[in-house]
Amino acid sequence: MTAITPPSLISITEKVRKLKLLILDVDGVLTDGKLFFDNEGNEYKSFHARDGHGIKLLRQTGVEVAIISGRKSNSVALRMKSLGIEHVYQGHENKVSALNEVLKKLNLTPDQAAHMGDDLLDLPLMTRVGLSIAVADANFAVIERADWCTKLSGGEGAVREVCDFIMQSQGHFDEILTTYLI
Repeated sequence: MTAITPPSLISITEKVRKLKLLILDVDGVLTDGKLFFDNEGNEYKSFHARDGHGIKLLRQTGVEVAIISGRKSNSVALRMKSLGIEHVYQGHENKVSALNEVLKKLNLTPDQAAHMGDDLLDLPLMTRVGLSIAVADANFAVIERADWCTKLSGGEGAVREVCDFIMQSQGHFDEILTTYLI
């Protein structure tokens, strides 16, 4: 539980217990935000393996994960498919419409969702969900408006930090940990 920045640990834990959906931005959250292109225009992204494993574990507890990104990338589609994430919205500069769509599809209310972002494009979602999360290296305006700021930076395990805390707060982490201690 050291991932939370005081003083609002109790209110954040209460919000986390309600969560049924974690929405993630891609560039700057699942990646470090750097964009790599080769001479043919192919784009490359680097994803942290622990973030991916955390997402898989979180989904096993019944919390859905969705991706809402302003950019569109084949590497994102491939990575999300490998993680089993069904709710992938790419190329959505108006992220609110994607948020509304995924909430309706899953029959959830905004307070049952969290959004994890790093830049100004994420603020419209962060202000509409039950829990807003900024990565450690997010834009200062995003950090100021977030309920919680991770200790780790985007692409460096911040998503795993959030997944672990959700599982701890909802009482699932010990049960999952036990399966690895056999």
